[in-house]
Amino acid sequence: MLNSLYPLKFTPRIFHKLWGGQTIRKWYSNVPSQFENVGESWLISAVDKFPTEVCNGPLAGNELEDLLEVYMDELVGNAVYERFGNTFPLLFKFIDAADDLSIQVHPDDESAWELEQSMGKTEMWYVMPSDENASVIAGWKTPMDEAQIRDAIRNGSLAERLVTCPVKEGDAVMIHAGLVHALNRGTIVAEIQENSDITYRLFDYDRVGNDGLKRPLKLDHALRVMNFEQADPAVISHHEAERNQAANIVSTDYFTTNIIRFDKPVARDYAPLDSFVVYMCVRGACEVEAPEADGTERVQRLQVGEALLLPAILNDITLRPTTGECRLLEIYIDKIED
Repeated sequence: MLNSLYPLKFTPRIFHKLWGGQTIRKWYSNVPSQFENVGESWLISAVDKFPTEVCNGPLAGNELEDLLEVYMDELVGNAVYERFGNTFPLLFKFIDAADDLSIQVHPDDESAWELEQSMGKTEMWYVMPSDENASVIAGWKTPMDEAQIRDAIRNGSLAERLVTCPVKEGDAVMIHAGLVHALNRGTIVAEIQENSDITYRLFDYDRVGNDGLKRPLKLDHALRVMNFEQADPAVISHHEAERNQAANIVSTDYFTTNIIRFDKPVARDYAPLDSFVVYMCVRGACEVEAPEADGTERVQRLQVGEALLLPAILNDITLRPTTGECRLLEIYIDKIED
């Protein structure tokens, strides 16, 4: 399997969801015909049950963590490899919420290990072109306690106790572990999160799954990990980058996310990072050009709904738009100061 590393694309994993829509299915050729509604595409994943495979170049067919075992710090960076070893730390998705998602919460790393022997799930959403009434739920309007929450679930008023915020393209929502949240109907997002598939549902609008049963809740677990305090109003922000520059959206211990908006070639130098970089294309299309040590070029096309993993050993990258303006999310793990 040993080959020189290059920009890696992966075959997305496509998921049918009761609440899914028709937008994501238009982006891919591998959507199963029986999927009436597509809710999620997992673009780069090392989650145990749903790993993605490389689909371009000589490493095609290999799963992400197989590559990590061979290339180690060359793939993810020395600091990242020292921190996470042979576990790829992040998961990248697109989500199409044609109907309201369940109201839910995720655990932090400590609780997730105690309850599930897993990483926790801190995540962020970047809002893509969505319905004009698109919105998200993000945190309590006022501080709550367990009795109030259980009562609101019983009488169906839980959503009324939570903050609902209208959103539009370019908005970002930071979902720290413990924040009660949900996507509402008509909202399409790119999601960056820790490598975890843990979701504790509090309320699901009494929906019935394909088996004819109500989807299971995990209220007891949710109550153990949630934040009962009033929501931080800074959880949602808007980002409209200047053309041909990168603008920071969030910087956390788990990931840094920037937005790059460009209509002419843009050069990016990642030599100082010591991390892999992932591009998620959220508008338009482009070519990603990565020179090799011998002077030859590695060029990979990227369009909306796709992602690309740049191994840590690739530094000088040129982005070239191919359909007018292109917008990419640029994600990496920054150096953590002691």
